[in-house]
Amino acid sequence: MAKSRLFRSTMVVSSMTMLSRILGLVRDIVLLGVFGAGGLMDAFLVAFKIPNFLRRLFAEGAFSQAFVPVLSEYKEKYSLQEVQILVSRTSGALMLILSMLTVVVILMAPWVITLFAPGFADQPDKFNIATELLRLTFPYLLFISMTAFASGILQSYGRFAAPAFAPVLLNLSMIGGALVFAPMFDTPIMALGYSVAIAGVLQLLIQLPQLSQQKLLVLPKIDFQHEGVRRILKLMLPAIFGVSVTQINLLLNTVFASLMISGSVSWLYAAERMSELPLGLIGVAIGTVILPSLSKSEAQKDDVSFKKTIDWAARLIILVGLPAAAALFILSDVLMQALFMRGEFSLRDAQMSSLALRSMAGGILGFMLIKIFAPAFFARQDIRTPVRIGIISVFANMIFSVIFIGIFYFFDIALHGGLALATTAASFVNAGLLYYYLHQREIFRFDSHWKKLFIQFFLSTAAMVAVLYAMLPYFPTDSAQWKRVVALIIMCVVGAVMYGGVLLATGFRPRQLKHG
Repeated sequence: MAKSRLFRSTMVVSSMTMLSRILGLVRDIVLLGVFGAGGLMDAFLVAFKIPNFLRRLFAEGAFSQAFVPVLSEYKEKYSLQEVQILVSRTSGALMLILSMLTVVVILMAPWVITLFAPGFADQPDKFNIATELLRLTFPYLLFISMTAFASGILQSYGRFAAPAFAPVLLNLSMIGGALVFAPMFDTPIMALGYSVAIAGVLQLLIQLPQLSQQKLLVLPKIDFQHEGVRRILKLMLPAIFGVSVTQINLLLNTVFASLMISGSVSWLYAAERMSELPLGLIGVAIGTVILPSLSKSEAQKDDVSFKKTIDWAARLIILVGLPAAAALFILSDVLMQALFMRGEFSLRDAQMSSLALRSMAGGILGFMLIKIFAPAFFARQDIRTPVRIGIISVFANMIFSVIFIGIFYFFDIALHGGLALATTAASFVNAGLLYYYLHQREIFRFDSHWKKLFIQFFLSTAAMVAVLYAMLPYFPTDSAQWKRVVALIIMCVVGAVMYGGVLLATGFRPRQLKHG
């Protein structure tokens, strides 16, 4: 029963995430079509990336990884009243810290923009707009962090639908802001700042009814001396670095890109959004679902179940991640032209974004593996190992950035592509080291049954790549956008059918995806 619930929960999260990602894709098409890839869009993306980066650090990243294991332990060992007290004290501490941070950032917005986008300093108009947008968007961090707190509670109690649906509201709000409200502003892109803030409130509100059903909608109280709060903070502080290395690396890309030609931030953003499609659909979904399960297994000292859960997650990750990475690499030009080339987003913008996507595509599998390997440590309340690996990964990203930018400069290739390639290389450093320590400590390893699986996955991916490559010359580059989109869909369907067909022909069966 528990095994089937885990699979059903993954499907719920994945389906809700799919809806969110589809709307997110529509959102990006609308934003880039309305505002293009230039000064205004660069300013908004920098302003939005700062609270979004901290959201993944504090909310979906370090806080969730520290809070869920402690909450799971309280569920197993203590009464509902003790759990309510933990929830009350934790929410009070979180609200206080984030409220203070929000006030400080709003007051110091110009300095924050200078820190995260130093290239804007010599462009006064872009700098001023980015500063005002940061003041509008930063309160989103407070609301979305409380949303993640509520989501962590619901996920620990097996309620995944509402937390997974919440991002849909952000996408709808931003689409409405761009299409409906932007023309009403003297500076149209300011509408996006208000849209982000409103979305944060809405995402929190939809969590509250289910919290009430669980009898965990309790008033926040500040008590930093509470045992559970102290443990969460102790786990959280180092985890801020360890769990969010990917986001730190992407943020460093934004810092470097702000120093490059105008449009570089937007081109990297378009590529990141496409690479996040498979990462969000499977990687984030499985990472979200397995953390409560791993935490429960650890609390019960059930090592067999712990290992089987990671093994099951790895099968799903590689099943999807390997072909997704290959397909995005092959179809990078096609994707950008079919989806984004409209309005203010030109053919050159599509080509520049495609370069970034090709460089970033290979890292998708690395990013996805991090999503399941890191929770294995956090469920065991081992923060030090991922932190050490995170530090190595960030320094590796910096070194790779310098190396690849130099190589791209020497061969006269757009420099933002070197930043994307550095992120890919750093993701494999991170994932590889996480697996090394899992293997060394006998927590998880790719056992003998994986040899056949790897052969099946690689043969199927190779067949898919061959078919997609053969279809590329027939893509209608100069046709209307709807024809390009239809052609893209056909190519994706044919590639998926080929991948699935070869997978079945080599002996792989759907039952191998069952947990355990």
